[in-house]
Amino acid sequence: MQSETVIPLFPLGLVLLPQMPLPLHIFEERYKLMIGECLKRNAAFGIVFFDGSDIQTIGCTARILKVLKRHSDGRLDILTHGEERFTIKDMYDRKPYLEGRVTFFDDEPEENPDACKKLVRRGIALLKQFTTIAEMQDGYGFTEPLDAKSISFVIAGCEGFSKEEKQRFLEMTSTDKRLKKSVAALEKIIERTKITSEIRKIIGGNGDMAKYASVD
Repeated sequence: MQSETVIPLFPLGLVLLPQMPLPLHIFEERYKLMIGECLKRNAAFGIVFFDGSDIQTIGCTARILKVLKRHSDGRLDILTHGEERFTIKDMYDRKPYLEGRVTFFDDEPEENPDACKKLVRRGIALLKQFTTIAEMQDGYGFTEPLDAKSISFVIAGCEGFSKEEKQRFLEMTSTDKRLKKSVAALEKIIERTKITSEIRKIIGGNGDMAKYASVD
């Protein structure tokens, strides 16, 4: 049975996924209040993707792991972590910030866990490859063991995906389907990134343009 509760909502121009770390700079008064109350109660809040006109009805809760800095004017720098997915059933504006009556949901049990394991290995390898090609400072070390569902969200949270793609991954309730689609998409992103990197080298004078030139 799905559990139902009321949680604070924080509409943002991004998609939070389970297992995803998210640093936030809190500067609006209403969200200073919201975060303060969450800290007092050790409670999570919900992040939902807001594209400037519409708020998505499916989001993910954020747990505050650490207050990185408290500014003299009340602004906060915090580190959060994605936890549970939810569907908004109703929204309230009784407080300075939005609240939502939500139900939580999870992935359905997988019929073929062995297939997921193969996709997990492929996905991890691709993530590390993408980190190298894109010259990202923060890699994917996987310092602690994660299950297939958690890994599927780590892959889906790759910086190469658009917000709309991440939202679709968030809404999926099949670990296998999320892995298949995110791994296939990541393979294409890596190919595009390789081409872009090679073009930059050529433009910068570090590549051999002759091998790309056709001679009649």
